[in-house]
Amino acid sequence: GCVLVVSVIEQLAQWHNSTVKAAMERLCDYIPGKYQIMGRMLCCIDREMNADVVCHSLRLCKQDPGQLLCHLYSPPKLHHLCELMHPSTFLSLPLQKSFLGFSSVCAFPLLADLCEKIKYVLRNKLPFEDFDGDKFSTFPTLRGYHWRGRDCNDKNTTVYPGRRPDNWDAKSDSNCNGIWGVDPKDGIPYEEKFCKGADSKGVVLLGDSAGAHFHIPPEWMTVTQMSAKSFANLPMAFSDELDWPQFSEITGFLNSTIGGWTDSLYLRLRKRNRCNHRDLQNISQNGRGGRLIQEIRSGLARNQLLDNPAIVIYATIGNDVCNGERDTLAHMTTPKEMLSNVVQALRYLDSHLPNGSHVILTGLVDGRFLWDNLHDRYHPLGQLNKDVTYSQLYSFLECLQVSPCSGWLTPNETLRNLTSERALQLSNVLKEIARSEKFANFDIFYMDFPLRQTAEEWRRMGGEPWQLIEPVDGFHPNQIAAALGTGITWQRALHEWPQVFGKENPFNDQIEAIFKDQGGH
Repeated sequence: GCVLVVSVIEQLAQWHNSTVKAAMERLCDYIPGKYQIMGRMLCCIDREMNADVVCHSLRLCKQDPGQLLCHLYSPPKLHHLCELMHPSTFLSLPLQKSFLGFSSVCAFPLLADLCEKIKYVLRNKLPFEDFDGDKFSTFPTLRGYHWRGRDCNDKNTTVYPGRRPDNWDAKSDSNCNGIWGVDPKDGIPYEEKFCKGADSKGVVLLGDSAGAHFHIPPEWMTVTQMSAKSFANLPMAFSDELDWPQFSEITGFLNSTIGGWTDSLYLRLRKRNRCNHRDLQNISQNGRGGRLIQEIRSGLARNQLLDNPAIVIYATIGNDVCNGERDTLAHMTTPKEMLSNVVQALRYLDSHLPNGSHVILTGLVDGRFLWDNLHDRYHPLGQLNKDVTYSQLYSFLECLQVSPCSGWLTPNETLRNLTSERALQLSNVLKEIARSEKFANFDIFYMDFPLRQTAEEWRRMGGEPWQLIEPVDGFHPNQIAAALGTGITWQRALHEWPQVFGKENPFNDQIEAIFKDQGGH
């Protein structure tokens, strides 16, 4: 993180033909509110030098004994490095003490409270602000309604998205789909008139960082595009763990503000049956593999007796083969472990999902796509001076042992192939589970992750495959890939499993007309 920030400062100085100190002040002014504290401390540096050197000097980066010296840029000559890496070179003693006292970003003043909130939601996968404890919130971030349907009464634990209506919601909206009250013309509750027999279902995603829709805005580190407007979404992004589930492939429901467009399984299901409004849950986690059962137990909100059935998408497309370990193959999930983990999770779902639910198992991606399409292209940090490729970024992250996927983000072709081989083995486990396992409360299906089909569709639209990957991390599918993938998944599912999504509600237009007539939406 330090290397990224210092790189941006140096490039701002170059782009605006200013001093490094003026560039630091410019960046600090761009950053909103309490987040300025990080920038303000870096604004004390007033000497141009390599970003790697600065961050090692501040000891925000370190070199452990026996480990390589990790660097994003070409290192300076050794004697210059030793001289420059001492903080006294460019920091006064009080500033040295103030910097070196921080072990992490969460130790910065004013950010500790936010970090504690984020730690809470990471542990529990539940909204931080949920006053009635029903696992739904009226607050957008910190695992709030960006992640699961918005609560319409956070003081009543029996009111939440996805439940069957209480007495057809004649007096109040118990399931938060906006349909309640009685038609004065005939005395029939609107919910009964429009939703009875409509086969209402919710959407639940059990996913990884791709499902959570991890995204770091490229304008945060592209100085030619940078302004105060670039960082307006920074507080929201941090409190959503740098995820954007509100735009994601499965549970997205808001118009995208990060490029591309939003198309999701939830939106298509809602369009098919307006009674499904707000019935969504995104139980995804950045960088966790093999802990599916824990995430379901803590995060799933479904009452077997009171709620509507759900379509559950299992899509951990990379977690089981991706890790930052040096001996990455030894830390991948084995087929035997995959079988045990998934069957255990499915048995738990069978005891909690309402009858008539469906589960779709999604295979793992072939991540060789990443190196093949990105390794020799310039990263946003390298576009100004043509000095940082994705290959360099991957090597930097690997050296730091924080690579999101050591097996695929590597120049070692043999390792990339072995990682894809393991991914295929695990996909075959999922395919066999879908073929052979039977459950009382849901049927189960398998589908491949549609990356190849998505790339082909994008080519037909005039695009290039590398444009489907997040530009900053060089790893996750981006907004365009998510939207195109939705269409491919939807069409295949409708063709092969028409029973999953139910019939189209003939009253959709009437429901929308009443909302518009009453000034709603």
